[in-house]
Formats: sequence, C-alpha cells, structure tokens
Amino acid sequence: MFKYELQTRVFNRFGVKVTLCHYPLGTSKWDPIEHRLFSEISKNWAGQPLESYETAIDFIRTTKTKTGLVAKATLLPQNYPTGVKIPASKMAEVRLRRHRVLPIWNYTLVPARSKT
Repeated sequence: MFKYELQTRVFNRFGVKVTLCHYPLGTSKWDPIEHRLFSEISKNWAGQPLESYETAIDFIRTTKTKTGLVAKATLLPQNYPTGVKIPASKMAEVRLRRHRVLPIWNYTLVPARSKT
C-alpha cells in the first residue's frame, strides 16, 4: 500500500524519482535521528505516566537538546486499517528499481512514463 500510494499520489503526479532506504526491522536504534532524540525525550519525560496522547505529545514537543535540536510531534487521530492488500494488477503500476545492496530495504521509485 505504501509504495503504491507514493507512486500514484506523489511520484506520478510530480514526476519525481525518489530513493528509499529503510532500516531493517529491529535496527531503528541505529537511525541517527532516533538515536539523538529518543534519549532526550526519555529524560524529558522522566518516568511520568503517559495518561493520554496529549501528555505523550507534550513531552515530545518540549524536548530540546543542548545543541538546539527541537523535537516536533503531531497526533494523527485517524484509524488506519491494517492488512490492506493491493491487487497484483495495481502493484504492477509501481515502478520500483531495487538496489544491488540490500534490495529489500533499498530501492528507487520512478514516475510512470507519460502516455503521450
């Protein structure tokens, strides 16, 4: 769903090519942004109970590092269905070019060719 929606709503519409590189499952701790921010958020929240979404978001929003990095957060209250499957005919529209290194996690999506 993610790749299909990016292809149809962004890449085809604006004619852009984008390379995506994901961290494999269980490795987000190596994401440099998460690595720098999560410890600061944890210190800011300091074991206080997260009694509501707003409480959690406020702890994130009020986090700042000594070097001036500021965390931002927004709650998206929509419910997103899980397990949605895209038919193979629609997935065939996704122009995905896998990379040689870690092809499952690294790929480029390119816009569809114009019909003219």
